[in-house]
Amino acid sequence: MADDVHLVVGLGNPGPKYEGNRHNVGFLVLDVLADRVGGRFKAHKGGAEVLEGRLAGRRVVLAKPRGYMNTSGGPVAGTANFYKVPPASVVVVHDELDLPFGTVRLKLGGGENGHNGLRSITKSLGTKDYHRVRFGIDRPPGRMDPADYVLRDFSVVERKELAFELDRTADAVEALLELGLEGAQNKVH
Repeated sequence: MADDVHLVVGLGNPGPKYEGNRHNVGFLVLDVLADRVGGRFKAHKGGAEVLEGRLAGRRVVLAKPRGYMNTSGGPVAGTANFYKVPPASVVVVHDELDLPFGTVRLKLGGGENGHNGLRSITKSLGTKDYHRVRFGIDRPPGRMDPADYVLRDFSVVERKELAFELDRTADAVEALLELGLEGAQNKVH
């Protein structure tokens, strides 16, 4: 990835009601990255909580959209426009139903797999060509509706591993910034 500023976005829903939900894993990873940068998120006119700093030797803006998951696109595009970050330098960290819990996968572009946060971002950026750091949350058990499943907290068993997995996902974000997509994929996958 070029040495210009990168926008790293964590997806989630605002407020204490959603804090421990599977759908909020993007926010949780951004909190780990904020600790590494050594700063605190502040409200920004782009519609997100932002933190500027350096990761993996690169200038980054960490961002958590202030609206709900399904309307993430406006704040992501607004923040990207403000900092003059092209879509190819946007990294979105999000939950992924189609991966086993804790599995991390990196990709550029592609479909949204029914993820409304990604759909909103794609529409607002006008392209699918932004980076994604996908954190596996597994499929819902039995016939549970995926929409209900993603809004549930991680299980007791998952919570025992969660801090480690969030840290590993933050490492994957840093690898992407430092090594580019192919180098990071070789390291993470």
